[in-house]
This record gives sequence, C-alpha cells and structure tokens, in this order.
Amino acid sequence: MPSANTDAAIQATGLRKVYGSAVALDDVSLSIPSGTVYGFLGPNGAGKTTTMRILTGLTRPTDGSVRIAGTDVRDRRALAPRVGYLPETPPLYDEFSAREQLDYVADLRDIPQSTAQERIERYLSEFELREDADKRIDAYSKGMKQKTAFVQAVLHEPDVLFLDEPTAGLDPRAARRIRESIAAFADEGTTVFLSTHILPVVEAVADEVGVLFDGRVVAEGTPAELRERAEGEGGSLEDAFLAVTSGGAEGLGSGETVESTAGASASPAAPDASNDSR
Repeated sequence: MPSANTDAAIQATGLRKVYGSAVALDDVSLSIPSGTVYGFLGPNGAGKTTTMRILTGLTRPTDGSVRIAGTDVRDRRALAPRVGYLPETPPLYDEFSAREQLDYVADLRDIPQSTAQERIERYLSEFELREDADKRIDAYSKGMKQKTAFVQAVLHEPDVLFLDEPTAGLDPRAARRIRESIAAFADEGTTVFLSTHILPVVEAVADEVGVLFDGRVVAEGTPAELRERAEGEGGSLEDAFLAVTSGGAEGLGSGETVESTAGASASPAAPDASNDSR
C-alpha cells in the first residue's frame, strides 16, 4: 500500500490558471494529509476539472506549484506510480473484456505478472465483476464500466487517488460499493481527492471538504464544521454549499467568515475555459 510520507500527500501552492483573458483558477492552495478523503465541491464552471488536471500533472498551471506524495507533478515519470486517476468518462476499450482491460493496464504499469493476477482476481470478486469478466466492455452497464474503471485506477495501489464523479449515474448497489472502497483505501493510508456534485457521497466518506467558487477555494473544513457555519447544528452540507456559493462569506449566517486556504473574498472570475461544466 502507499509508502509512508511525513509531508502532505497533496501540496498545492498559489495555483493560477489563465486561458487568454479568462481566469480559471486564482490563487488556489491546498494542503491535504495522507489518508484523508477530501471532498471537492463547486458549481458548474467553478474550475474543479482544471484543478484536478493540474494536480494530476495533465495540465500545467500558469503560476504555482504542486507536489503529490512529495513528488513534483512536472516529473511525470516519478509521479505515475504514485497517482491513480478516474476521470468522469472512464478510458476503457469497448472491444476488451474487463479482464483484458486490467491485464493491459497492469502491463503498462509494469506490475509483476503474479502480483497483477492476484490483484485482478481479488478486485473482480470484490466488485462483483468475476461472472462477466470475460465479456466485452461495450456490453456492460454503466455501473459495471465504472467499477472496472475504478479497479483500473487502483490496480497499482497508488499513494493518492483522484476521482471525478465516481458514483454519478450508478445504481444504489454499485454506488455503495464505490463508497465502501473509498473508505477502505483511506483506512489503509491512501489519500483520496473526490470531486463530485453528489453531496450525500461527500457527507458519507469525506474527512475534509473544500468548496471552489469562481476559481477560488472559498470554504474548507470538515462536513460538520461547514454545516455549523451555515445553519447551525440543524444545517445540512447542502445548506453550507448553497451559502458559500451564493455570496461567499456573506452567505454564511451569524456574521461568520469563511475559512479558506485561498482567501475569503472571492473576486469574480471568467468561466473556466477548459470546459469544466461541473
């Protein structure tokens, strides 16, 4: 499982991303300890996908720096074994079976064959895919495809796992299996960065929550802390989310301010030019 690291598993400092005259991210900083499930929330166009692409090394920031498990994300070769990534649209080959897909990924990841086969068989069983493991992926339901993609993302047992809408569109049984797996990986030391608009998922598994609005992190804390700031003990995470995204700190009750790693005052930013529609 993930190697021990005394530094933050995800350390982002002063991230800024500009596309022409459009500011997608403006001074975003994050410090997420190992073994944390971090729920990343934000309205459409807030910059969540841009943030995730920068954190995984797929997009270069205009300014700022990122280290994942102590590794600079600009060093792609060193970063690859430390990071697992499940995008919203999973990269699966329709003509492959789940077993062939996972064998292919294990080979790309240079996982020793005996280790790969043990993990593949274990995950196929855990995710109830064994019965259909040799059928073509294009015959799978959305839930089966999503579970296959999740296994693909964790097959090399990364230090940090990035998940973009992992339960969207899934039936309750499949969604529960994903949630349970997120919690289990975190218990074993994996850091999980979970971007989703499904608030009950965040409430169920997240240790910390960050809210992105107009390219800035405008609120950060445990789910309970955010609920209390918004509506007191009877408030929900949805209340907190709506409060901080409908007027920043002014949306909170009792005159409280929003604690933020990027600054409490969110200046208007242009729409995210990377087509972040979530």
